[in-house]
Amino acid sequence: MSESSTAAPASGGASPKVSRISEAVIRIAGNSQDGIQAIGGFLARLAGRSEQEVMTFMTIPATISGGPSIFQVRIGSGEVLSAGDEADLLLAFYQHSYENHIASLKKGGIVLFDADHVTPKPEWQETYHHIGINISSLTVEAIGGTGRDKGKNIYSLGLLAKMFDLNVPKLMKLIQERFTGKDPSIVQNAETCFNAGYSHSLEKAVESYQFNEGINKGVNQVVMNGNEAIAYGLLAAGVRFGAGYPITPWSDIMELLRKELPKYGGTFVQCEDEIAAVSMAIGASYAGRVAVTGSSGPGISLKTEAIGWAVMAEIPLVVIDVQRGGPSTGMPTNVEQSDLNIACFGGHGDSPRVVIAPANVEDCFHMAIEAVNIARKYSVPVLFLTDQGIATRIEAMPEPDLEKICQDISPDLTPVADHKPYDLSAENGVTRHIAPGTRVGSGKYPVVTGLEHDELGHPTGSPKLHIQMGAKRRNKLKALAAELPLPKVYGPSEGQILLVSWGSSQGPIREGVDRARAAGEAISSLHIKYLNPLPNGLEEIFSGFKHIFVVELNDEGLYGYGQLCAILRARYCNANIRGINKCDGLTWKVKEILERARTMAK
Repeated sequence: MSESSTAAPASGGASPKVSRISEAVIRIAGNSQDGIQAIGGFLARLAGRSEQEVMTFMTIPATISGGPSIFQVRIGSGEVLSAGDEADLLLAFYQHSYENHIASLKKGGIVLFDADHVTPKPEWQETYHHIGINISSLTVEAIGGTGRDKGKNIYSLGLLAKMFDLNVPKLMKLIQERFTGKDPSIVQNAETCFNAGYSHSLEKAVESYQFNEGINKGVNQVVMNGNEAIAYGLLAAGVRFGAGYPITPWSDIMELLRKELPKYGGTFVQCEDEIAAVSMAIGASYAGRVAVTGSSGPGISLKTEAIGWAVMAEIPLVVIDVQRGGPSTGMPTNVEQSDLNIACFGGHGDSPRVVIAPANVEDCFHMAIEAVNIARKYSVPVLFLTDQGIATRIEAMPEPDLEKICQDISPDLTPVADHKPYDLSAENGVTRHIAPGTRVGSGKYPVVTGLEHDELGHPTGSPKLHIQMGAKRRNKLKALAAELPLPKVYGPSEGQILLVSWGSSQGPIREGVDRARAAGEAISSLHIKYLNPLPNGLEEIFSGFKHIFVVELNDEGLYGYGQLCAILRARYCNANIRGINKCDGLTWKVKEILERARTMAK
């Protein structure tokens, strides 16, 4: 914990002193059935409603039966860029939770453990401050034997609220919101558990803590995870049709759209398989309004043929890919950034498509809107690469001005004199379809097909037309590249090391840059959101650095560098571009990045 000052001893003898802190990293370890994600979610949402910064990290088992799981939440009065390398407090429900995660604590950190299930190791009691409470049995005592220990997560939340002097009225409101619509006894038991935990004496605690005032004072914040932000961004963009098939970790987006789209006159269809889902979304997009489909790696593999059809027919479409560990079914609940190649190049033939990737939860919302607008403007599929790290990560962000952001993309059925959906004379090859049913005065109605075609869409085997249409599809992306903003360097524009990132790794890399520069090292970073096409001018940025390390959550491959690194090396023929890779299914720690960069720079 980062302390800013220490107050006088608190009255009542509950704690010897109360310390003011700027941030805290809390790791909750147990089994997935224990509701530990609920505790972390409550803490994260409270931070957002308390004008603080927050970021979370979680691991969940891939099996339906559940198993060991963690939820880590970092709450800060200042800027929070990562979920934290080390925890200040470990809440451990079981012996395996204690033994497997004690190493995540800072030296001198606090272990709050369930004394009904955890026996502390003597050798660790000198390094870490231990507080044992019979959480399970006290929960049963609070709500009766029939409840067993199913409320111990809320009991533990009460303990944490006491230790960190959290806003109890706001927490109680969050608890009530969580259980709205359920049996009143459930809400009553939850409140009873929380109050019992909050009332428990913490005489073994060295101190209790109060957060400094947050930096977002006066800012209206919303708190959500990346999947929620994408779904709401699509709604704001005007999407009114989606189709998909369940797969972790995409399914949350699908379920939210299924629930929310009907409120706005829209529809979401759960299809019989991935191929049907993408085909149905393509048909809806051709009908005049950009539609969405999505999946994770295995489902994207199945969708590739139809995505190629959409490229050939120039159909606007948004495809969400929430990346997870692969190949095949891989590690469904772990993070990886290994779908970039399939997003850019998946499919047969030359099938250029747009690929973009958000950096954080706020980006998920705004870039979902941008994906829809790019698809509409250029009549092209847009693959939206998020990952499990952002999908389940909770962050606070400024409340969007929905009156300004929300848009209507209803089809325009105004009659036209004539129309060529594949007009070769169009500037930069950019054309758009008219919605079926639009009256064409000339009587020459276009068609769409996956075969090569002429300007009206009629199939052709002409070599000349194939060359011209291939150039048309290519030139659209070149035109987009010329319009894309050049990313800004975080730190000085020249130096020894440039760390390049994409996706969920932006935060820990920027925190690493801050640490390194404070120590006098010449390190900067660059985050790339537009992956295909790349924005023009990156080579000028790269020329200012001796070492360019592309930090990715994927394998180093046959030649020692990952997927984005390979694209950048091919594009710029710069041998200074090298990869820093890992594929352990976990997000980057700041110290991992800096240690690897320093070693490679030698």
